[in-house]
Amino acid sequence: MTPRAPLATDTPPSRWSTVAGVVVLLTAITGMLLIAFAWPSVRSSVHDVPIAVAGPASAAAQIRTALDQRLPGGFEITEVADTDAAEQLIRDRQVYGAIDLSSGPPQVIVASAASTAVAQTLQTMATGLGQADKTGTPVAVRDLAALPADDPRGAGLAAGALPLVMGGLLAAVLLTRLVHGTVRRVTGALAFATIGGLTVAAILQFWLGSLSGSYPANAGALTLTIAATSLTVLGLESLLGYAGIGIGAVVIMLIGNPLSGTATAPEMLPGWSGTLGQLLPPGAGGQVLRSTAFFDGRGTTHAVTILIAWIALGAVLCLVGGLRARRAANAAAGLRTTYTSPADATKTMPTSSSHPSTTPLRPPH
Repeated sequence: MTPRAPLATDTPPSRWSTVAGVVVLLTAITGMLLIAFAWPSVRSSVHDVPIAVAGPASAAAQIRTALDQRLPGGFEITEVADTDAAEQLIRDRQVYGAIDLSSGPPQVIVASAASTAVAQTLQTMATGLGQADKTGTPVAVRDLAALPADDPRGAGLAAGALPLVMGGLLAAVLLTRLVHGTVRRVTGALAFATIGGLTVAAILQFWLGSLSGSYPANAGALTLTIAATSLTVLGLESLLGYAGIGIGAVVIMLIGNPLSGTATAPEMLPGWSGTLGQLLPPGAGGQVLRSTAFFDGRGTTHAVTILIAWIALGAVLCLVGGLRARRAANAAAGLRTTYTSPADATKTMPTSSSHPSTTPLRPPH
């Protein structure tokens, strides 16, 4: 029996240099993922967190000095006259909490729904202030905007950020693969955002108990977040092809999600990263959802504007990509119409043998 010769279609083994290149690429990707998700958490700290101090100017100055000694640069203090003014700033989401010295014994007002991490920091500060007081009287802590009893740590709200991002990315990929036509893809993305927002809001609010407030408002916040993600990635794919999906995944999932500040607070992220995160859909969406769920929608103007801007950008990119694809298709169709190969011309050209003339030739006069 003669040995079988290798088929021409058999793929030869890859070069060892190719294997080494793949290993290096995978290592780099793993490192990037670790940096993207671990760096914000490890380097998280209190810096420039806005709080209010209510009371006389002299007492506010003493509190400012004490806070600077305990956490240098940790707080950005707004001085107000009384308790009502401090509470209004908290409800409007301009500050995370307040130290009230205006009405009898000092008290610390927190809003755990705005950020459990900041609320815990303020409670620790209250303990320190009480120990520093000569009378030794403990400082009372009052939660002005508490999280729901079914989810007192806000775990559902923090854990729900990544599925929203993944859902938006998955929607863009599936619509690109399964749906043809720019209008149909955009309509599909908006329909998914609406139905997905209603579904996720129902799960978080009615099943897990992680949200309070108005269900339609919470669903609207989630709808805007999903639409901003899916339309942006869809627009990038329409303009750049599969590279657009990769760019969208990096910007929204690897940068936007870790820097959203949903688990802690944007001000607790290192350096400029918190500010950047609030300009991307995950961070802006998290801010809107907290406001609709726990603060009657106050303080959402900036974040809603950012989400609408991303939605508009995605729609424009889809339109530009669709128009460019249509022009390319029309140009290709025009070339096919006007171009005729020599062989085809020979086949269609009449000849004397195939089409003999029945009219006899007359000699010229």
